[in-house]
Amino acid sequence: MKVYEKEAKSILIKRKRIDSWFLSSYNMNLYRGCSHNCAYCDGRAENYFVKGEFGSDIEVKINAPEILEKELNPNNKRKPFEQGFILIGGGVCDTYEPIELKFELTRKALEIIKKYNRPVHILTKSNNIERDIDLLVEINKNSKVIVSFSFSTVDKEIAQIFEPSATSPAQRLNTIRKLKEKGISTGIFLMPVIPFITDKPNKILEVYEAAKSVGADFLIFGGMTLKSGRQQNYFYNKLAEYDEKLLLEYSSIYRDDNWGNPVPEYYEYINHIFLMISKKFRIPKRIPNYIYKDQLDKNKYISVLLDQLDYLVKLNYGKSNYGLASKSIFELERPITELRNRLKTINGVGPESEKVIKEIMNSGTSQYYEKLL
Repeated sequence: MKVYEKEAKSILIKRKRIDSWFLSSYNMNLYRGCSHNCAYCDGRAENYFVKGEFGSDIEVKINAPEILEKELNPNNKRKPFEQGFILIGGGVCDTYEPIELKFELTRKALEIIKKYNRPVHILTKSNNIERDIDLLVEINKNSKVIVSFSFSTVDKEIAQIFEPSATSPAQRLNTIRKLKEKGISTGIFLMPVIPFITDKPNKILEVYEAAKSVGADFLIFGGMTLKSGRQQNYFYNKLAEYDEKLLLEYSSIYRDDNWGNPVPEYYEYINHIFLMISKKFRIPKRIPNYIYKDQLDKNKYISVLLDQLDYLVKLNYGKSNYGLASKSIFELERPITELRNRLKTINGVGPESEKVIKEIMNSGTSQYYEKLL
């Protein structure tokens, strides 16, 4: 492994609007590159510009804590810090990959987040997060912590092939149980399922049964992107080692989409399987609103809830009109409560969404949302 130390100019990346998948207004990567070396990781793709050999070489932003301190200090900001969670991890690194035990950038960042009373969402595959449970509990007392564990399967043998250096699925599940015992909201991102391997009904069912056994607060599902070039070449080499016959199957669903997406028919197929299995367990398919309600003002809360509802309606029925209303409400420059009797003047708000918005304003939730969640 090669380690490159780098002086970062900035750490926090501000999103245009709150991401309803992760509830984040900001995200940050303290490292670039990931030694978990998952065969399917799209961080390997050329457009991420990760230095060195992905899967072994790591870039360390050694001054990240000092930069984060400056960025979170309200005395250094002309505009108030946006509401929403700070997402740590994902993308091109795992914030708890083994090198964190040496540099401790994540723990130092969490100390600063605690100091400024910010909510944080951590996405990881590693049980190294257990080192920081004490700190996460302290942050959770005054703000909010969400921890999400990424899985492609709970099958130990498959994981050893496609996630060779990651914490085993069983260890991840045990860490979820420990975090839940400490009162920390914790769930699973079943992303990605690996086509023709872990997207089978019995394999998705295994993940649901495991999630229920450890008390996961949510289980979020997604397919696998496979971008042409370095990512696809690496994955196909690993796939050939596993089962060379599958290469032909992959060529039928991956057709050089710019974003690496499979054909729509495949997404429809796996989403249908996911939906049918999810109905047996009633584990939320998005981070449920009770987890983030107290962290957002009314406009942002309604916007996020509607965006989640947009996904849920599309998953169940194929079409939804809630997405545009969500975007418009997020962009409002005045409190939505001032428009209580004129909601239809908001772009995208029709009779059904008006009804849902008023229900949220009155009760804090929506029965339709709760039913589909």
